[in-house]
Amino acid sequence: MLGAYPFPLTSTLWQFAAGVAFTALLQMTGIHRINKDALTMESLRAIAPLAIVHTLGNVLTNVSLGKVAVSFTHTIKAMEPFFSVLLSSLFLGDVPSAAVIATLVPIVGGVAAASVTEASFNWPGFLAAMGSNVTFQSRNVLSKKLIGGDGCSQACPAIPMDNIDLFSIITIMSLALTLPAAVVLEGVRFTPGAIAAYAASAGAAFSPAVIFQKAMIAGACFHMYQQISYMILARVSPVTHSVGNCVKRVVVISFSVLFFKNAVSPVNAVGTAAALGGVYAYTRVKRAERDAAAAKIE
Repeated sequence: MLGAYPFPLTSTLWQFAAGVAFTALLQMTGIHRINKDALTMESLRAIAPLAIVHTLGNVLTNVSLGKVAVSFTHTIKAMEPFFSVLLSSLFLGDVPSAAVIATLVPIVGGVAAASVTEASFNWPGFLAAMGSNVTFQSRNVLSKKLIGGDGCSQACPAIPMDNIDLFSIITIMSLALTLPAAVVLEGVRFTPGAIAAYAASAGAAFSPAVIFQKAMIAGACFHMYQQISYMILARVSPVTHSVGNCVKRVVVISFSVLFFKNAVSPVNAVGTAAALGGVYAYTRVKRAERDAAAAKIE
């Protein structure tokens, strides 16, 4: 969709609109209703920074996907554990061990090697993907402080909500933030008339109905993925959460290479494998440290 309709802010707007529609469906059917006690000014002020970084993360991801190959975007985003460790250390006081830091070396080195040999490399796409790493990991750390669990101290705000409430409110706020930004920076590109006008001027072989349908389906799938991601985040640490994301990237990278038939050089393949191998090593080290800590307590 981004290749045919290169408006990342408008595409992000559609994603959030699909998420709000999904949230409204849960609310109307009674499957899950937002706790009204969570809708206080204090709670909304605490959630506002999350909505801002969530919005930026989604916009930057779409900018990157529109600029470079999908496989390359997700190779860069394999650096999530690096940013997660850094931010968890700064804001949650979770200082990593030397073994954990050592596992980050092949991740960073692999991404660097893959970047050097990537055929679709360009700086806007690369920097947008790196920016999305920072914003999404900031969101995860801040979310963890709100929904409790590992790394949440007594200073965490006592907000009466679960992870579904939190993500639903974030999505609604993000839609409100994205709408004026999209209009100011890209113009009104989200109406059927605007889509048809762009298609005519660009000579694109698609109808407004098709591009809107694909945008909404993509938005609904992305919302459900991120909602499940929040459900997992409520049960694990931000660093462990980022590892699960990296395992997901193995699938995304593999299928995107097959689907889009992107050229992959030997050095690029080795770099990607090294980054993902570093993630696996990180997982093993963290598991060993948890087992050792549990044995020590017993």
